[in-house]
Amino acid sequence: MLEDIFHSPTSVLLLGVVVGLLVLRFFNFSFSAQERHEPPGPRPFPLLGNLLQVDLKRLDQSLFALSKKYGPVFQIFFGLKKVVVLAGYQTVKQALVNHAEEFGNREITPVFYDFNQEHGILFANGDSWREMRRFAVTTLRDFGMGKRMSEEKIIEECRCLIEEFEKFEGKPFDNTKAINYAASNIISALMFGKRFEYQDPVFQAMVERDNETIHLTGSASIQIYNLFPCLGPFLQVRSNLMKNVEDGKRDLRKIIADLKETLEPEICRGFVDAFLIRKQSLEEGEITSSYYHDGNLLYSVMNLFAAGTDTTATTLKWCLLFMARHTEVQDRVVEELNRVVGSRQVRIEDRKNLPYTDAVIHESQRLANIVPMAIPHTTSKDVTFQGYFIKEGTAIIPLLTSVLYDESEWENPDTFNPSHFLDEEGKFIRRDAFMPFSAGRRVCLGEGLARMELFLFFTSLLQHFRFTPPPGVSEDELDLSPVVGFTLSPLPQNLCAVSCQ
Repeated sequence: MLEDIFHSPTSVLLLGVVVGLLVLRFFNFSFSAQERHEPPGPRPFPLLGNLLQVDLKRLDQSLFALSKKYGPVFQIFFGLKKVVVLAGYQTVKQALVNHAEEFGNREITPVFYDFNQEHGILFANGDSWREMRRFAVTTLRDFGMGKRMSEEKIIEECRCLIEEFEKFEGKPFDNTKAINYAASNIISALMFGKRFEYQDPVFQAMVERDNETIHLTGSASIQIYNLFPCLGPFLQVRSNLMKNVEDGKRDLRKIIADLKETLEPEICRGFVDAFLIRKQSLEEGEITSSYYHDGNLLYSVMNLFAAGTDTTATTLKWCLLFMARHTEVQDRVVEELNRVVGSRQVRIEDRKNLPYTDAVIHESQRLANIVPMAIPHTTSKDVTFQGYFIKEGTAIIPLLTSVLYDESEWENPDTFNPSHFLDEEGKFIRRDAFMPFSAGRRVCLGEGLARMELFLFFTSLLQHFRFTPPPGVSEDELDLSPVVGFTLSPLPQNLCAVSCQ
């Protein structure tokens, strides 16, 4: 069929016209960039842009290398799409915090649109996004996000996770699924007012499906699809991705329907109930709202469930892998826990008295760098930034790799070194360039909850277990190479959790 199309004289002429227009557009890009003093960058090829000059499998590393040549603000072309990259702590902070309005919109790529149709929280803009984010922040805080109420839920889940680890009796096992389920149960408690058993097949499918979706979203195939959406029907990866999304919607619709059927407005169980109650009250008051509809509910729950599971679980897995790789650090954490806390349950209030442990968690987050390019932004208006003109609607990548590995901010950026967060007296110090949750208008709304989860899960596990490589494997043989997806997760590998009690 394709041969017949390209053998048609009319089609060949049309193809030639299209290619000619694309080439002309490319040269217009070059001329306009010079006239308006746009950011520098590598010279693009017609049609392909700079695709041949970067590694789509580790795009953040390619962009980091380019920033050292072209500076903290540079542009690059993915095909015909122009993207401005912001590199280094000072530049990323200046853009996202000092110019939060101009750099605060979300880029809605084709795959992000496929996911959410611009509803929900993560992949939306405008008044709907503002209302949904405000509602989510307020509601989750009401349910104790980052407060004592959340602490109790997390401690309960710590006990369940410890019991799961104990089943392996110190033998090597892959902790991926158990940690994913534990992290997911925290956000589930806030979303639905309940936790799930780790053996629940629907729950397992939801969590594992979301993990696969996050991995596939960062694949080279999906990056190509974002540049050339017409290729979508021919990409198996996109078909698999969309099946995951549709299956996820089906399961969440069932949970939401069950909650709606048992809804009692005077007993609000979680985020879904709060949304339904708000929607009901607006309807009863005959107040028209274009925001509190089923689409925003479904996609907001999808966003929060996936993000609340993946980022925390992935970071905790890195923490344990770093402990098995750096046993001398693990020993110091355990010593501090024994000295300060003893055998009782660790509480959030203990954090201020555990500076070394806190530093280890922060350093694990920094080095793991699990969201290396943040979620891309766009400019909301024309802006001149650091002397360069950036047009409204331009895609922006805040390169978090360049922040967390900024040589001007970190003494040994490529090395696991908890001293990055300790002063000379061994007291914990905050570092401005510690930005794993991004910054500005799009900063992770669950940051407080994530920090609490990481601290309580990590310390509770270190109180009960010593983490080591499997027998016959040395510390240096543990593989710290990430699995590259939308986030960077550790390679699945076995560790031993040897009971300390």
